[in-house]
Amino acid sequence: MNRTQLVLISILTWSAITGALAAVPDDLGGRIEAQVNGKPITLPLLKTDIDADVQGDVAQVTVTQTFANPLNQAVHATYLFPLNETAAVSAMTMEVGDERIQAKIQRIETARATFEKAKNEGRSAALLSQHRPNMFTQDIANLMPGLPIKVTLKYVQTVPRIDGGYELAVPLVVGPRYQPQGAGVAPGQPVAPGGVQHWNTQTGASSNATAANSQTTYGQWEVEQLPAYPPVFELNVPEQIDPERVGLAIHINAGMAITNLESRTHPITTTTPESGQAEVRLTNSRTLDNRDFVLRYTLAGTRTQAGLLAYRDQRGGFFSLLLEPPRIPTEADITPREIVFVLDCSGSMNGLPIEASKAFMRAALRRLRPTDSFRIIRFSDAATEFSSQPLPATPQNIQAGLRYTDGLNGEGGTEMSTGVRQALAPPVPVGALRLVTFLTDGYIGNEAQILALLRANLGDARLYAFGVGTGVNRYLLNEMGRVGRGFTRTMDPTEDLEKVASELAERLQSPMLTDIQIDWGGMEVSDPSPAQVPDLFAGQSLRLQGRYGRPGRHEITVRGLVRGRPATLPLQIDLPETSAEGEAVPILWARSLIGELHYQLTTGVHQRDGEAANTDALKQRIIDLGLNFSLVTPWTAFVAVSEQIYNPNPADSTPTLPVPIAQVKGTTALAYGEPAASLTGGSGGAFMGGGTPEPAALLGLALIALLLAGFHARTTVIRRQPGNTAWWI
Repeated sequence: MNRTQLVLISILTWSAITGALAAVPDDLGGRIEAQVNGKPITLPLLKTDIDADVQGDVAQVTVTQTFANPLNQAVHATYLFPLNETAAVSAMTMEVGDERIQAKIQRIETARATFEKAKNEGRSAALLSQHRPNMFTQDIANLMPGLPIKVTLKYVQTVPRIDGGYELAVPLVVGPRYQPQGAGVAPGQPVAPGGVQHWNTQTGASSNATAANSQTTYGQWEVEQLPAYPPVFELNVPEQIDPERVGLAIHINAGMAITNLESRTHPITTTTPESGQAEVRLTNSRTLDNRDFVLRYTLAGTRTQAGLLAYRDQRGGFFSLLLEPPRIPTEADITPREIVFVLDCSGSMNGLPIEASKAFMRAALRRLRPTDSFRIIRFSDAATEFSSQPLPATPQNIQAGLRYTDGLNGEGGTEMSTGVRQALAPPVPVGALRLVTFLTDGYIGNEAQILALLRANLGDARLYAFGVGTGVNRYLLNEMGRVGRGFTRTMDPTEDLEKVASELAERLQSPMLTDIQIDWGGMEVSDPSPAQVPDLFAGQSLRLQGRYGRPGRHEITVRGLVRGRPATLPLQIDLPETSAEGEAVPILWARSLIGELHYQLTTGVHQRDGEAANTDALKQRIIDLGLNFSLVTPWTAFVAVSEQIYNPNPADSTPTLPVPIAQVKGTTALAYGEPAASLTGGSGGAFMGGGTPEPAALLGLALIALLLAGFHARTTVIRRQPGNTAWWI
C-alpha cells in the first residue's frame, strides 16, 4: 500500500467518523471542562432513561444510566443522584463491551472492598450505595475512552393517593444540603464548619469533610458524612452542554378509567390504548435533569373503603392493606386551631421558593377561621417570630401578618432546629389543636437531628410539611409529616403560585380519622409497618404492611375516632395459601420495614437508658432484610465486576471525577454557598464548553459516537400483566 492510498483511506475513515458524529448529535453530550489552576479537567458524560410500569398503585421502575469517558485515558467516575425515598432498589446490572454482569448485594464494607479490588486490577466495576433514603451514589471504576458502561437499576414503589388523586414523583436532581456547624459531631471531636460540602478536584473529596461528623450525639447511630457536592450546571457548567440527559416513559394500567392525567412540571404527550390504560412520554423526548418529574391523575371509578394485596411463598405470607378515609366532617365539627406557620428563609429559598411561600401565606392567612389563632416564625441562621404570643385571627391581625411575610427574604444558613424549637416550645392555647405548617425545601444534612427533635417536642400537635421547590428533599419532608402525624405536600414555584397556594391552603383541615387501631383477628400478624399508625386525612389513603401466618378467610376490624366519636370498619378478607402473582408485595413490605427501623434509629425511639445493644440489633435487622430481599440500605450495596480487564495499566494516579449535576430550577447561587471555589482554584477560571476538543479527545468522542449510534433518544415502555392478587371491599 502506497502513501497516497494510506492517506485516502485515512480521509475516508475520518469522513466516516465525522459522519457518525453528525448522525448522533448530542448523543451523550459534548465536553464539560473545568479550569483548575490553569489545568483543564474534563468530566464524565451521562445519559439516563427511566421506564415505569404502574399496575394499580404499584410502580415498577427501570433506571438505565449510561456513562461515557471523553478523555484519552481511563478514569473513575462518581455520580450523586436521587431516587424516590420509598423506592425498594432490588436489582442492578452492568454492561460493558460484550459483558453483562448481574450485581450482587453485599454488606457495604464487603462491597467497597470488592469494588476497590476490581479497580486496582483494571476491571470495570459499578458500586451502588445509599447515603440517605433518597440519596444514592453510583461509583464506576475504569471507565475507558470509547467504551461506555451501562448500569440498570430496578426498583418498586407504591404510588400514593394525595388530595384525591394519585401522584407519581420521579426525583431527577439532588439539591444542596446545608450541614449546620458541628451537627452530629461526637463529644470531644473537632467541629466541622457548616455549609455545603463541595467537590475538590485535587483530593477527589469534599472541601470541608472531616471524620468528626460520622456519628450523631444521640444513641449510637452511625451516620455517614454527606457526600461531596459535584459541579453544578449554570453555576459553573453551561446548561447547553448536555440539555437532554433524561428520557422518560410511563405505562399505567389502573383497572378503571383514568381522568385528569397531567404533569405540571414537564410537557408530556399521552396516549390511551385502552380504557384504564395510559402511556406517558416527554413531549420533547428528553429533558435536563434540573427538576423533579411529577405525574398526577385521578380515577373515575367509585373509591372503596379498603383494599388488600397479598402474596405467599416459601418465606411466608405478606400483605399490604390500603385504607380510605370516612366522609369529611362539617366545619362546625372541627376543633379550634392554633396555626403555627414556620417559614424557611435561608439562602436556598431565595428567588422563586420564597415568593411561593409568600403566595401560600397570603392564601392561608385569608382562610383562617374566626375561632383560630396564629403565629408566624421565620428561620435561617436563627429563628424570629412575628408576635410574642398567638394572635386571634381578626382581620386586623391577618393584615399585619400579610405585611410581615411580604417583607421576608431568603438569605443565610438553614438552622432548621431553631425553627422547630420556636414552633413547639410555647404551651398550646387551652381548648385548641396546634397545627404546625412547615414550609421549606429541606436542603439540610442533619435530617436525623431534626426528626429526633420533632418527636421529642411534638406533644399532641400535628405537623404539615410543605416542600417548596422543584427538587425538594422529599425524604426529610415525608418523614417530618410522618413524625408529626400530619401530611406532606409539595409546592412547585414555577406553577401558578396563587392557584397552587390556594389549593394547599385549602387542605389545612383536622384529620378525618385519628387514633387508628387494627384488630387483625386470627391472621397472626407480625412486623407491621408502620408500627404507630398515623392519622388519616381527607383526600389521601393509608397503607399498612406486614406478614401473616394463617392463610384463609378472616375478619379484621379498623377502629378510630371520627370527630372524637368511635368508628369501626369491619373487613372480610381472604389470604392465599400460595401465590403465583404479586412478587412486589414482600419487597414493598421489606422496604417499608427498613424505613420503620431506620426511623427508630434516626429518632432514638428504640433507646432505653442509652442501651447500645438495641441500636446494634436494629442495624443488624436492616442488614439482614437488605441481604435476604436484595435491597440497598445504608449498610448493604450492589456491586458488579467485569470478568475482563479493560485497563491494562491501572494506577493510583487514575483520576476520580464527578459527573456534574444540574442546578435545581428556581434556586439561585445562594443555595450552594461557594460552589465554584474548589473547581476554579480561586484564580478566576470558569467552566468552559462547546469548543473544539484536542485531537486525541475528539477521537475518543468519535469512537463513542460509533459505538452508540443507535442509543440516542430511545425509550421503551415495559409492559406487564397485572402482578398482584387484590381483594377490594
